[in-house]
Amino acid sequence: MRATDPIRSRRFAARARLAAVATASALLLAGCASTPGDTDATGDSAADGAFPVTIESALGDAVIPSDPQSVVTIGWGSADTAIALGTVPVGMEAATWGGDDDQYFPWTRDAIEAAGDDLPATFDVYPEIDVESVLELAPDLILAPQSGISAEQFATLSEIAPTVAYPDEPWRTSWTDQIEIIGEALGKSAEATQLIDDINTELTDAAAENPEFADVSFAYVYTAEPGTLSLYQEGDPRVDLISGLGLSMASAVAEVPITQGSFSSTVGLERADLLNDVDVVFTWFNDEANQGQIEAQPLFAQIPAVQRGSYVPSVDNQLGMASSMLTPLSVPWALDQYVPMIKDAVAKVAQ
Repeated sequence: MRATDPIRSRRFAARARLAAVATASALLLAGCASTPGDTDATGDSAADGAFPVTIESALGDAVIPSDPQSVVTIGWGSADTAIALGTVPVGMEAATWGGDDDQYFPWTRDAIEAAGDDLPATFDVYPEIDVESVLELAPDLILAPQSGISAEQFATLSEIAPTVAYPDEPWRTSWTDQIEIIGEALGKSAEATQLIDDINTELTDAAAENPEFADVSFAYVYTAEPGTLSLYQEGDPRVDLISGLGLSMASAVAEVPITQGSFSSTVGLERADLLNDVDVVFTWFNDEANQGQIEAQPLFAQIPAVQRGSYVPSVDNQLGMASSMLTPLSVPWALDQYVPMIKDAVAKVAQ
């Protein structure tokens, strides 16, 4: 389902350059070892915007020799942050879930078109990264701090360009860390800090405009298949977005241990009683058929929040993605739609 975009006509014939790129990367790894805040080769402290820069990750280091000019992004949110920092990627992961007909998120497309820039090329990452397409884009930096790339994929991508992976575990990079990491990689740490402040201000302002959200407890659940129940926990962007609006995660939910290797607590629908005292329950579905299948289960239907209507299900895949990523571009887009839905649900808590 790869989108065809005119930008692809600008790609370099990069296959012949792979050896040169790999050699350059090897030389950089051997000769450039300064990190932001550390002493560089000149004996001076590396300042914001100064290169070379080394970004550490769980999979290895990315040594960025100079201000990146051709950036490729993989995973959630990296493209948005790069764009907000003034760098439109030459290529990005196709938005196959929640994207438009050309596989771009609407908030991402809006920002690029508003700036008068060309839309990036898109490429597939599932079931495998389309490395050929990445190679043809001839990037000088690959950003993937909120992704699930493997060690093998990291090694392959690093032969093309310095690749920034996640600092600890796949898909577990906080939204603030993600923005900070990308800011460092692009030499714009100060601007990245401002983006974080701006997002926090947007959430704080929305909370102030809706004081009824305070002291309302919530849980964000996932029930993809009948009989299943998972609880998203603090640190997941979905939860952080709602918390930022003034609601508080229910203590009974927050106390459930996170399932190893995930960003949620998998408990099974038999533990739906954990939601008995929750004021508002959030969830998402792939489509209306999936929603009907899950809501037809007696254990799910008996959840108090579902019964009284203080329940915020989403079957809009675009809203589902916008509320799953806290980025400078997705947050305002999500709040416009999400806040009215939350207001309706909170109004039913006291009824």
